[in-house]
Amino acid sequence: MSLALGEGGTDRLGDAFYPLYRRLFGEDSQFAAEFQTTLKRARMGDTVEHYLSRALAYGVLSGGLLWIVGIAAGYGLFATGLVSPPIIGVSIPNDRLLELVIAARIPSLVLITGVTFGSAGFALAFGALVAIPYSRVSARKREIDMLLADSIAFMYALSVGGLNQLEILEAIANADDTYGEVSREFQSIVHETEYFDTDYRSAIRTQARETPSEELSQFLTDMLSIVDSGGDMTRFFEDKKDKHMRTAKQQEELTLETLELFGEMYMTLSLFPLLLIILLVIMSMLGEASEFMLYATVYALIPLVGAGFLVLVSTVKQDEPGDGYLGADDETADSTGRNPLFDLGLIHRYAGRFGMFDRIERREGSYETGRLLRYPHRFFRDHPTYTLALTIPAALALLITAVVSGAAPLSWSGFVAAPVGATVLWVYVPVYVVCVPLAVFREWNVHSRTAITGSLSDTLRKLSSANETGMTLLESIRVVAETSSGPLAREFEVIHAKVAYGTSLKDSLTEFNNEYHIPRLARTVKLISKAQEASSQITAVLTTAAQASENRDEIERERRSRTRMQVVIILMTYLTLLAVMAILKTQFLDVMAGLDTGGAEATSVGGGPSFGGGIDTGLLSVLFFHAVTMQAILSGLISGYIRDAAILSGVKYVVVLLTIALAVWAVVG
Repeated sequence: MSLALGEGGTDRLGDAFYPLYRRLFGEDSQFAAEFQTTLKRARMGDTVEHYLSRALAYGVLSGGLLWIVGIAAGYGLFATGLVSPPIIGVSIPNDRLLELVIAARIPSLVLITGVTFGSAGFALAFGALVAIPYSRVSARKREIDMLLADSIAFMYALSVGGLNQLEILEAIANADDTYGEVSREFQSIVHETEYFDTDYRSAIRTQARETPSEELSQFLTDMLSIVDSGGDMTRFFEDKKDKHMRTAKQQEELTLETLELFGEMYMTLSLFPLLLIILLVIMSMLGEASEFMLYATVYALIPLVGAGFLVLVSTVKQDEPGDGYLGADDETADSTGRNPLFDLGLIHRYAGRFGMFDRIERREGSYETGRLLRYPHRFFRDHPTYTLALTIPAALALLITAVVSGAAPLSWSGFVAAPVGATVLWVYVPVYVVCVPLAVFREWNVHSRTAITGSLSDTLRKLSSANETGMTLLESIRVVAETSSGPLAREFEVIHAKVAYGTSLKDSLTEFNNEYHIPRLARTVKLISKAQEASSQITAVLTTAAQASENRDEIERERRSRTRMQVVIILMTYLTLLAVMAILKTQFLDVMAGLDTGGAEATSVGGGPSFGGGIDTGLLSVLFFHAVTMQAILSGLISGYIRDAAILSGVKYVVVLLTIALAVWAVVG
C-alpha cells in the first residue's frame, strides 16, 4: 500500500488510527486533556485526537518497519550461526525438554530481537512527535520571559502617551516583528474580542490560563484586576515595568553564576583527556596499552568533551530573540538593510507589470552589481558569512594543489614523518583561509552595530530633554544630530534629510533600524514610532525608552564583565594543556627517542620491562599536536559562545589559539 505524503496523507493516516487512539486514551484521559492544553500553548492548530492519532500512526509504521529489520537482523545473526548464544543458565535434566529448548532457542531469539527493534521504533517515532509541542512550549516560554520587561515598558509608554486600554492591547498585538511571542499572546486576546464577540475581560482571563509563561499569566491576572476595579492603568504598567526590569537583572545574575560553575567544570573536564594521554603513554612504555586507546582519546574523547560542554552551555546561555527587522506599514517604503544579492528593493514588487518596470529592475541589478564590485568590503561587512562563498572554494583549491603536488601526504605514515608540515597543510591553511576573513568582517560588523547602541541611552535622554522644551520629535532629532557626534548622530542627520525630502518620519526610523537590525534598537524604534503617531510631544515616552535602554546597558556591562572571566579561565586552561603537552614532547618523548636509539642501553637489567623501546615517538608527536589543535578549535568556539551567545564569535579565538599552538609546535615538534 502506498503512503500518501503531505497534509492530505497525514490526515488520512490520523483518521485511520483514530480507533486506536480511542482504545488507548478514551474520552476521559488525563494525558489527552493535558496534551490539548500543551497544543494550545504551542500554538499548534491540531486537536489532541488528530495529533495523537497521527503520532500513533507514525509510531506503528516505524515500529513495524524496525520489527522487520529486527527479524532480519536476528535471523542473520542467530539462524546462520554468526552468533551462538548459550542455551540456558541452568541445567535441564529432562532430555525431551532440553530438545524443545534447543529447538525453540533460535526462533525465540529472532522474535525477541524483532520485538525489541519494533518497540524501540514505536517509542522513538511516537515519542518524537509527542515531544514537539513540549519543545515549542518551552521555546515560547523562554522568549516571552525574555521580552516581557520590554513589552511592559512599551505598554507603559503608550499609556503615558494617552492611548486607552484597548488601543494598547491592539498596539502590542500588532508589534510581533519586535516583541515576538508576547505580541502573539496579545493577538489571541484581540482576535477573541474581534471575531468571537467576547468581551476583552473574558479574553484576558482565558489567555492568562493558556499562556505558557507564568510571568505573563500573573501579569494578565493582575491587569484584569485593575481593569475590573477601574484602577490607574498607567501606574500599574509603571510598577510592573520596574518589577520586571529587576527580575531581568536577577535572571541574568543567575545565568552568570551558572556559567561560572560551568567554567570551573570545563577546567576539570578539558584536562581529563590530557591526564588520560599521559597515563596511556606510561602504560605503553610497559607494553600494557594499545594504540587504539590513544587514537580514541585524541580523535573521539576530546571532540566529545568539547561538543558536550558546548551543548551544556547552550542550555543556559540565551541569545536575544528576534532578528531586529521592522516591517514598513507603507508598501512603497524601501526595505533598507536588504541583501542586494537577492532583493533589489522596491522595484522588485512592480517588475513584470510593465516593460518600464522590467528595464528599471535590470538597471537596478546592474547598479547593485557594480556597487558590490566597487565596495566588496562593505558588502562583506554587512554580510560576513558570505565570505565563505569565496574562502571555502579557495581553501579546497589550495588543498587539492598541495595533494597533487605531493606536499600534502595522503598516508598516515606521511603525517608521522612530518607531523607539523602535514597538519599545517591539511588543517591550519584551510582554517586560516576560511576563518581569518570571516573573523575580520564579523568583528567589523559587530563594531559598526555596537557603535550605534553604545550611545543610544544618552541620545534618548537628549531627545527627551529637547522634546520637553516644546520641540517636535523631528526638531529634536535635528538638534541632537547637530550637537552630537558619532555614528548615531550621523544617522539622525540622514533621518532628518529623508523627512525633508518627503519620507514619513516613521518610515525613516524603520529604514534606519533595518540598516543595523539590532533587536534592542528595533524595540526602541518601535516604541518611538508608535508613540509619535499620536503626538509629537512624547517626552515621557522617550524617558521610558531611555530607562529601558539604560537597564539593558547595565545588564550588558555585567554580562561582559562576568563572561570575560569565564573566557580567561578557558583560555588559560588551554594554554596550560598546551604547555604540558609541549613539555611532555620535549622532556619525555625526545628523551625516550634518545634511549631508543641507544639499542641495548634501553633495556633494563635482569630482563625487566624495556623503557622507550616500545614507544613510537613520531606517532605520539602527531597525536599530541592533533590533540592541542582540536582543543584550540573547541576552546575558541566555546569562548565565543559564552561571550556573545554566538558560535561565530568564537572564530577569532580559534585563529588566535591555533596560531599559538602552531608557533609552540613549530619549536618543539
